[in-house]
Amino acid sequence: MADETSTAVQREADWLNTTGDGLPDLKSAGWGVVQAYWPGNRFATQKPGIYVLRRHLDDNHPMAQRYRPQYQITLKVVWPIRVGTPNIAEKEQQAFDTAIGYLLQRIRGPVGDKTHGGRFLSVAEIPEQGSVSVVWDDPELTIEAAKELRATVTYYADDIEFTG
Repeated sequence: MADETSTAVQREADWLNTTGDGLPDLKSAGWGVVQAYWPGNRFATQKPGIYVLRRHLDDNHPMAQRYRPQYQITLKVVWPIRVGTPNIAEKEQQAFDTAIGYLLQRIRGPVGDKTHGGRFLSVAEIPEQGSVSVVWDDPELTIEAAKELRATVTYYADDIEFTG
Protein backbone atom coordinates (compact mmCIF):
# COMPACT_ATOMS: atom_id res chain seq x y z
CA MET A 1 0.00 0.00 0.00
CA ALA A 2 1.30 3.42 -0.87
CA ASP A 3 1.45 6.29 1.59
CA GLU A 4 -2.10 7.68 1.63
CA THR A 5 -1.77 10.37 4.30
CA SER A 6 -3.12 12.98 1.89
CA THR A 7 -6.50 11.21 1.70
CA ALA A 8 -7.17 10.88 5.45
CA VAL A 9 -9.44 13.93 5.71
CA GLN A 10 -11.59 12.86 2.77
CA ARG A 11 -11.79 9.26 4.04
CA GLU A 12 -13.08 10.48 7.40
CA ALA A 13 -15.59 12.83 5.73
CA ASP A 14 -16.80 9.88 3.64
CA TRP A 15 -17.33 7.87 6.83
CA LEU A 16 -19.31 10.67 8.44
CA ASN A 17 -21.51 10.83 5.32
CA THR A 18 -22.20 7.07 5.34
CA THR A 19 -25.84 6.06 5.55
CA GLY A 20 -27.79 2.83 5.86
CA ASP A 21 -25.48 1.09 8.33
CA GLY A 22 -27.62 1.39 11.48
CA LEU A 23 -25.74 4.45 12.76
CA PRO A 24 -27.19 7.97 12.62
CA ASP A 25 -27.45 9.58 9.21
CA LEU A 26 -25.94 12.96 10.08
CA LYS A 27 -27.81 14.90 7.40
CA SER A 28 -31.12 13.53 8.71
CA ALA A 29 -29.93 14.44 12.22
CA GLY A 30 -29.87 18.13 11.27
CA TRP A 31 -26.40 18.60 9.81
CA GLY A 32 -26.80 20.40 6.48
CA VAL A 33 -23.14 20.11 5.49
CA VAL A 34 -20.67 17.31 6.23
CA GLN A 35 -17.49 17.79 4.24
CA ALA A 36 -13.73 17.58 4.15
CA TYR A 37 -11.96 20.87 4.87
CA TRP A 38 -13.18 24.30 5.88
CA PRO A 39 -14.68 26.26 2.97
CA GLY A 40 -13.12 29.58 2.07
CA ASN A 41 -16.56 31.09 1.62
CA ARG A 42 -18.06 32.35 4.88
CA PHE A 43 -21.56 31.98 3.43
CA ALA A 44 -21.06 28.23 3.17
CA THR A 45 -21.60 28.05 6.94
CA GLN A 46 -25.22 29.23 6.82
CA LYS A 47 -26.31 25.61 7.37
CA PRO A 48 -25.36 23.47 10.35
CA GLY A 49 -22.04 21.99 9.31
CA ILE A 50 -19.33 19.50 10.19
CA TYR A 51 -15.97 20.29 8.62
CA VAL A 52 -13.28 17.60 8.83
CA LEU A 53 -9.73 18.85 9.33
CA ARG A 54 -6.46 17.19 10.23
CA ARG A 55 -4.50 19.15 12.82
CA HIS A 56 -1.62 16.79 13.46
CA LEU A 57 0.22 13.92 11.77
CA ASP A 58 2.70 11.59 13.45
CA ASP A 59 4.51 9.46 10.91
CA ASN A 60 5.06 6.52 13.25
CA HIS A 61 7.70 3.96 12.27
CA PRO A 62 6.97 0.90 14.46
CA MET A 63 9.22 -1.55 12.59
CA ALA A 64 11.88 -1.52 9.91
CA GLN A 65 10.32 -0.47 6.62
CA ARG A 66 6.84 -0.22 8.22
CA TYR A 67 4.93 3.01 8.75
CA ARG A 68 1.69 3.69 10.63
CA PRO A 69 0.63 7.33 10.30
CA GLN A 70 -1.50 8.69 13.13
CA TYR A 71 -3.72 11.75 12.72
CA GLN A 72 -5.47 14.07 15.08
CA ILE A 73 -8.81 14.50 13.36
CA THR A 74 -10.50 17.78 14.20
CA LEU A 75 -14.12 18.45 13.39
CA LYS A 76 -15.11 22.08 13.31
CA VAL A 77 -18.85 22.09 13.96
CA VAL A 78 -21.03 25.13 13.36
CA TRP A 79 -24.73 25.51 14.18
CA PRO A 80 -26.23 28.80 12.89
CA ILE A 81 -29.26 30.15 14.77
CA ARG A 82 -31.84 32.85 14.13
CA VAL A 83 -31.92 35.15 17.11
CA GLY A 84 -34.93 37.23 18.00
CA THR A 85 -37.52 34.51 18.58
CA PRO A 86 -38.28 34.03 22.30
CA ASN A 87 -36.23 31.21 23.88
CA ILE A 88 -34.66 30.34 20.51
CA ALA A 89 -31.11 30.42 21.90
CA GLU A 90 -31.96 27.83 24.55
CA LYS A 91 -33.82 25.61 22.07
CA GLU A 92 -30.98 25.80 19.55
CA GLN A 93 -28.39 24.93 22.21
CA GLN A 94 -30.40 21.78 23.00
CA ALA A 95 -30.75 20.96 19.29
CA PHE A 96 -26.98 21.44 18.88
CA ASP A 97 -26.28 19.12 21.83
CA THR A 98 -28.61 16.49 20.35
CA ALA A 99 -26.95 16.75 16.91
CA ILE A 100 -23.50 16.39 18.50
CA GLY A 101 -24.79 13.28 20.27
CA TYR A 102 -25.62 11.76 16.88
CA LEU A 103 -22.18 12.76 15.62
CA LEU A 104 -20.54 10.99 18.57
CA GLN A 105 -22.48 7.81 17.79
CA ARG A 106 -21.15 7.86 14.23
CA ILE A 107 -17.56 8.50 15.42
CA ARG A 108 -17.78 5.60 17.89
CA GLY A 109 -18.89 3.36 15.04
CA PRO A 110 -20.80 0.11 15.17
CA VAL A 111 -20.05 -2.50 17.81
CA GLY A 112 -16.89 -4.37 16.86
CA ASP A 113 -15.79 -2.01 14.06
CA LYS A 114 -13.43 0.76 15.12
CA THR A 115 -11.94 1.19 11.65
CA HIS A 116 -14.68 3.39 10.18
CA GLY A 117 -15.61 0.78 7.63
CA GLY A 118 -12.02 -0.27 6.93
CA ARG A 119 -10.85 3.26 6.14
CA PHE A 120 -8.32 3.23 9.01
CA LEU A 121 -6.58 0.75 11.30
CA SER A 122 -8.45 2.25 14.27
CA VAL A 123 -10.29 5.45 15.15
CA ALA A 124 -10.96 7.00 18.59
CA GLU A 125 -9.21 4.11 20.32
CA ILE A 126 -6.26 5.70 22.13
CA PRO A 127 -7.07 5.79 25.86
CA GLU A 128 -4.03 7.80 26.96
CA GLN A 129 -4.98 10.59 24.52
CA GLY A 130 -8.69 10.42 25.20
CA SER A 131 -10.98 8.71 22.75
CA VAL A 132 -13.11 11.68 21.68
CA SER A 133 -13.07 15.23 23.04
CA VAL A 134 -15.77 17.85 22.48
CA VAL A 135 -15.14 21.47 23.43
CA TRP A 136 -18.06 23.90 23.07
CA ASP A 137 -17.34 27.57 22.43
CA ASP A 138 -19.00 30.00 24.83
CA PRO A 139 -22.54 30.54 23.47
CA GLU A 140 -22.72 34.00 25.05
CA LEU A 141 -19.93 35.06 22.70
CA THR A 142 -20.77 33.09 19.55
CA ILE A 143 -24.50 33.88 19.52
CA GLU A 144 -23.87 37.59 19.94
CA ALA A 145 -20.94 37.86 17.52
CA ALA A 146 -21.81 35.40 14.76
CA LYS A 147 -25.35 34.17 15.47
CA GLU A 148 -24.19 30.59 15.75
CA LEU A 149 -23.05 27.91 18.14
CA ARG A 150 -19.65 26.26 17.67
CA ALA A 151 -17.72 23.31 19.01
CA THR A 152 -14.54 21.44 18.20
CA VAL A 153 -14.44 17.64 18.24
CA THR A 154 -11.05 15.92 18.28
CA TYR A 155 -9.95 12.30 18.16
CA TYR A 156 -7.11 10.24 16.75
CA ALA A 157 -7.01 7.84 13.84
CA ASP A 158 -4.28 5.30 13.16
CA ASP A 159 -3.87 4.64 9.47
CA ILE A 160 -3.31 1.26 7.92
CA GLU A 161 0.36 0.29 7.99
CA PHE A 162 2.34 0.36 4.80
CA THR A 163 5.86 -0.55 3.75
CA GLY A 164 8.12 2.34 2.81
